[in-house]
Amino acid sequence: MLIILGAMLIVAGLLLTLGERLPIRLGRLPGDVVIRGKNSVFYFPWVTSLLLSVILTALLWLFGRR
Repeated sequence: MLIILGAMLIVAGLLLTLGERLPIRLGRLPGDVVIRGKNSVFYFPWVTSLLLSVILTALLWLFGRR
């Protein structure tokens, strides 16, 4: 279990490091809310959160089956 968690952390780190070069940028997907004011920016990654939730749910469901 620790090896699987370590591998998932390595993959997440690579995605964050190489994220600018990927064709789909997590955190910048269509549907993410960005409200720009004069002196501030409000950013809520709505679609990114949903996508990560679905992916993590599927992975935990696959690895949780015994």
